[in-house]
Amino acid sequence: MLIDNHNRTINYLRLAVTDRCNLRCNYCMPAEGINFAHRDTLLSISELTSLSKWMVEEGIDKIRITGGEPFVRKDLMVLLRSLSAMEGLGDISITTNATLIGPYISELKELGILNINLSLDAIHRETFERITRRDQYDTVYNNLLRLIAEGFNVRINFIVLENQNIQDILPILELQKHYPVSVRFLEEMPFNGGSKSFNRIEWNYKKILEYVTSAYPDVEKLPSPATSTSINYKIKGHKGAFGLIPSFSRTFCGTCNRLRITATGDVITCLYGKPKMNVREIMRGADAETRLKKAIQNTIGHRERTGFDAQQAHANVFDNSMTSIGG
Repeated sequence: MLIDNHNRTINYLRLAVTDRCNLRCNYCMPAEGINFAHRDTLLSISELTSLSKWMVEEGIDKIRITGGEPFVRKDLMVLLRSLSAMEGLGDISITTNATLIGPYISELKELGILNINLSLDAIHRETFERITRRDQYDTVYNNLLRLIAEGFNVRINFIVLENQNIQDILPILELQKHYPVSVRFLEEMPFNGGSKSFNRIEWNYKKILEYVTSAYPDVEKLPSPATSTSINYKIKGHKGAFGLIPSFSRTFCGTCNRLRITATGDVITCLYGKPKMNVREIMRGADAETRLKKAIQNTIGHRERTGFDAQQAHANVFDNSMTSIGG
């Protein structure tokens, strides 16, 4: 079992399989993109499978596959098939922009991988294309509706961007009005490849809630697990729910149970901190399993208590792009 130096059990791994993405969302990276990792620095599917197995043996029972955009990686399904058969792994989920998931929906359902977080920061075509800098609206929307129809547990992640998508907040709630999905509003974070810097945000989770409840006053707060990053609500008469994720305010740090490993093997114990170690060379050396487990245990034992502590301990952490640190 992985227990950090603040007596928090770590059972949730966010595992990135690529840093590449086929969109160019303006809050994530510059229009020209970033310096993506070379192929030989990425963990192979075999290495990702072994890493996952060893982490499950250490107590990880939930793995979320992230990117970049995971389905940019052509061999992703090989990993997902292995994960679906892995004893002790109770929850497999994927974060995706839904541009490339279409051909794999049927097999994902067969494998029992039904938890999909869909990154969608707009419900109007014009807003979507302005933010993503790409013409993929129809593909994303059609795949969203197909996932819902096929019975997937869909959570829509909507990053609230001042002066960009505020007009889409209430309209996107129509999805959870008519379908059993969760729309989760995230505070903006400054991980954008250095294209923008800020020390405060106007649209924090309190303001977002105030804005939503001004239109929908009959709201009930839902119970959530102690380790949840979202504060969840249900509007009376709606089929789904909505949530708020204080990703910049960081109100959930005290119960953090997450560990991130990037596509190149960097181990990140806090989104607001720098990598603590890299597993790639360990994976490619002798006695990899023993050495890796020992290194992970040691890294877990030196975590900052909160995201604010991590930010203070690491200079220039906001120079990174979200796509390079695993979403």
